[in-house]
Amino acid sequence: MTKNKALRTEENDINLGGCPMTSVMNVIGGKWKVIILFHLRDNTLRFGELKKRIPKITQKMLTQQLRELEADGLVSREVYAEVPPRVEYTSTSLSDELRPILDMLCEWGQRQQRQKN
Repeated sequence: MTKNKALRTEENDINLGGCPMTSVMNVIGGKWKVIILFHLRDNTLRFGELKKRIPKITQKMLTQQLRELEADGLVSREVYAEVPPRVEYTSTSLSDELRPILDMLCEWGQRQQRQKN
């Protein structure tokens, strides 16, 4: 277990007595993770590209969320030995399993936006 994963587990994990949603929320809960996963599906993106697509997230928070997603096996990080260094993020097959759920959430969000307008 990485140091970041250990810190996150101790401080932020939800414990609801074995509820299956506990596992889900511990991995993809929070404001930004689902949004990051949405942008990475079918895409390999550099940090700066992700930051442009999610302008309201801070650099610190994006870094933290990407590290947690990587520790949980949902995002892979590839570092290229170049100057300046190039780092790319890609969704993993584990996060691809979330695709139908992300699609349904997106469709639900679009319906909610239409109802409000």
